[in-house]
Amino acid sequence: MPPDFTTNAVTTTLITGGSGYFGSLLLKKCLARGNRCRVFDLNDADDRPAEVEYLRGDIRDLDAVKAACAGVDVVYHNVAQVPLAKDSQLFESVNRGGTENLLSASRAAGVRKVVYTSSSAVFGVPKSNPVTEATPPSPGETYGQAKLEGERLCARYVSDGLDVSIIRPRTILGHGRLGIFQILFEWIREGSNVPVLGRGDNVYQFVHADDLADACILAAARPGAETYNCGTDEFGSMRDVLEGLCRHAGTGSKVKSVPMGPAVLGMKLTSVLGLSPLGAYHALMYGRSMYFDIAKAKSQLGWKPKYSNLQMFIESYGWYLANREQVLRSHSGSHHRSAVKQGALKLVKWML
Repeated sequence: MPPDFTTNAVTTTLITGGSGYFGSLLLKKCLARGNRCRVFDLNDADDRPAEVEYLRGDIRDLDAVKAACAGVDVVYHNVAQVPLAKDSQLFESVNRGGTENLLSASRAAGVRKVVYTSSSAVFGVPKSNPVTEATPPSPGETYGQAKLEGERLCARYVSDGLDVSIIRPRTILGHGRLGIFQILFEWIREGSNVPVLGRGDNVYQFVHADDLADACILAAARPGAETYNCGTDEFGSMRDVLEGLCRHAGTGSKVKSVPMGPAVLGMKLTSVLGLSPLGAYHALMYGRSMYFDIAKAKSQLGWKPKYSNLQMFIESYGWYLANREQVLRSHSGSHHRSAVKQGALKLVKWML
């Protein structure tokens, strides 16, 4: 019997980054549970329900963050500059500095629970798999370092009495997830080949955004500071999942191997020169194995992911096909809700 942390009380919930890809999905789940919801974000969203209070603000503005936290029971902290931003100063000021503002304001406001959405990037390339909550973090680039600094801040505020739980997701997928995945989906739609590094036998785990949102909500309802690694429990190699998606699409796309060393070097160089949308984390991890042991989230939260790697790729691709024209016209402020320019990746497509 899974643990039950639910209550009948109406919760006032703040979602930072609630206009972004994952934040907007989490918002809908919180509303469905009957919560009063407030969104704090620099960008509004066309699909934000009318009953949601929207506060426009910058997470680096402490006064604005304090106003957002006033009268709130639970905070889901999702504001972050993602690897696509490729800006170490923003990683530091937003991902670390903004998190400190949020924790300080939450403590001052008497918030009951904070759930901090971290990242598997805090582990860099792990020395061994599966990665557990006890695996020492060792980020390999500036984005992961800033997210780890956010975790360390959470620990400091926990020692001062604030109840904070940390959720570390593997790479997030699901309906509406775009960014780098939009390039993959577009290539497959066109029937172009898609690359894997080396043999593509690196074992790689994803997590569906719906499953991740469920984990966050369960963590918010559970008293006590904890850290949970979250990913699907049905996964395999990068080649496996991409070949499965190509078979499903039926457009003639094939998965092609490219030499790992030169490819990683090219990814890093074109990223630094601004010729590619890929960030340092993509070059670090695309050809590497990484997967979480999710036993702790299952046992303590009663959490069970519903989607396999392949199921989430197929669903995400289907959503893209159905919404492609709207996506290409959209100018969302969220990296993960927008199409991205392919840049030098177009050359890769023609070489495969």
